[in-house]
Amino acid sequence: MTYHDILFIMDKTIPKLVKRIAETYPALVAQYSRNDMGGFDEVSFSALYSQVVNCSAGLLSLGNKRKDHIGIISDNRKEWFQTSLAIMAIGAADVPRGSDATQDEITYILSFAECKTVFLENNSQALKVLKNRKSFPNLSTVIMYETLSDTNKEEFKSAKIAVYSFDEIISLGMEFRAKRPDEVEAEIEKGREEEIATIIFTSGTTGEPKGVMLTHSNFLCQLPDLSTRILLSPGDRSLCVLPVWHSFERLCEYVILNAGSGIIYSKPVGSILLGDFKLMNPSLMPSVPRIWESVYEGIFRAMRKKGGVSFVLFAFFVNLAIVHARCARAFRGNKPIFSLSRRWLEAFLCFLPWILLSPLRALGNILVFKKIQEKLGVQFVGGVSGGGALPPNIDEFFWAVGVKVVEGYGLTETAPVVAVRPFTNPSFGTIGTPLSCCEVRIVDESGNDLPVGVKGTVLVRGKNVMAGYYRRPDLTAKVLSDDGWLDTGDLGLKTLKGEIILRGRKKDTIVLRGGENIEPTPIEMKINESRFIAASVVLGQDQRYLGAFIVASRDDLIAWAEENMIEFASFSSLLENAQVLKLFEGEISNLVNAKNGFKLFERINRFVLLEKPFEQGVELSAKQEIMRYKLDDLYRKQMKKLFI
Repeated sequence: MTYHDILFIMDKTIPKLVKRIAETYPALVAQYSRNDMGGFDEVSFSALYSQVVNCSAGLLSLGNKRKDHIGIISDNRKEWFQTSLAIMAIGAADVPRGSDATQDEITYILSFAECKTVFLENNSQALKVLKNRKSFPNLSTVIMYETLSDTNKEEFKSAKIAVYSFDEIISLGMEFRAKRPDEVEAEIEKGREEEIATIIFTSGTTGEPKGVMLTHSNFLCQLPDLSTRILLSPGDRSLCVLPVWHSFERLCEYVILNAGSGIIYSKPVGSILLGDFKLMNPSLMPSVPRIWESVYEGIFRAMRKKGGVSFVLFAFFVNLAIVHARCARAFRGNKPIFSLSRRWLEAFLCFLPWILLSPLRALGNILVFKKIQEKLGVQFVGGVSGGGALPPNIDEFFWAVGVKVVEGYGLTETAPVVAVRPFTNPSFGTIGTPLSCCEVRIVDESGNDLPVGVKGTVLVRGKNVMAGYYRRPDLTAKVLSDDGWLDTGDLGLKTLKGEIILRGRKKDTIVLRGGENIEPTPIEMKINESRFIAASVVLGQDQRYLGAFIVASRDDLIAWAEENMIEFASFSSLLENAQVLKLFEGEISNLVNAKNGFKLFERINRFVLLEKPFEQGVELSAKQEIMRYKLDDLYRKQMKKLFI
């Protein structure tokens, strides 16, 4: 049994983990929060624990109790982390959502989860609640992180909803603890690993959110493995920019906490991000692929701006480093291996080029790559990319220039990590082997295990798999078998070393490079309201934006063309007409917009018109459902037009 396994046995709940770390590293900084002077205020682990206990006591003083559901509608900030830990400390579960949530989403989530108390970030979130206050019969208390306007205060008062500031809750907690000093600690000790820690709502197959119930054990079981793959030491700092209500960022913060490291609250804005790198010298940054892509594009943009000899040298050394890295990976076996004989042949063929290119690669490091590395700070160990697939060219670039960026994989339903490429001895193009807390199978349509190198459906079973969907046993049964296997809906394969390679998704949910989860069905249903559109498929998995295949309604479009005196030789030529394209652009934008309840990242950026209707057995299943995972092969040429 390892040291990390012993620690895991000790920490049966997340609040117990916080308590242990606070006792072990009381003076180390747990949180760095931006202040008005352009610097960062610090919260030590000892102060963090005190804040958590006081907030817990404040919640108890208002009548909150074990097994309650308490909402948090806010973006990532130090109070969010303190609140979530405080909620769990009294045995309750938090129900989180970001500030970008729509009014309808907040109404559904808070009412469905039966929240009596909710923490709100600002007046914008308060208004979303007030506009639908009749939909919250259980809501009795609102706690504000930022100052609430007098108008909103009066409206809450008239609705008989009590309003407190976060500081007032802390003060109430201190008073409560003065009278009942051991009550919060007693609640922490009562905590059990199988208790629900959070209910995170994600989009369902019909667009209706599903509440994923995650236990303390779901999160904690991952920490022993992750502490050996994601290298952090006590006193290190990690730059955090992602929405904390997403399970990826949330677990990353537990990993940071478990290491005795500090969380720096930054923003995913290029200038702010790079400024914080320089000012704070973090060791780690968890983020989505889009942020790494922005860093990549920013580097190339800056070098193109310099131009001349500088850009020529940069391009030369980058291309050379990529070739050198490929040879090194082939020689060392840091790539997917499906055949031992091929592995040794590649090692033999790549050894000499690797040796010959090494001096030039070292020169490139001195002249070019060192400057890139310095932009990320002198303490930077590496980055973790999750929430979507890291584009191979981005992955290869950072690998070649000596910046460690490892890729992870998981779902909200697996809290969320299934596998992550380790910092030490990683294999390019894979997401590493599964964590020891879970097992992964690759199966065919009949559920039979597939051999190495053969693509199939990814199934996961283990301690990290959710307890189920809140109040939806029907949806739980669709994805979770009686013997505990979760159907991820993803396609993948395994290497000889047991590493996983993903090859797309069978299920409908789209994850953009920015980590946004999008349910395409409501968008498609809205698009299909147009009389000129017979069918549509929204696409965009691992892309920066959404695109769509549009099957034109032949008769309606021809009639419209004749009315507008548009000449065409054939229906296919009509679909290429500029006026027709403008018509469809207008139809889509008029249907999928903010007025109809769609977010900015849910809008269609590009579309391709298809002449032929979808057919059963080709694009459609026997149930007349679109088989999205087949479209890459069937429409390879059109797909390139969508995502240039």
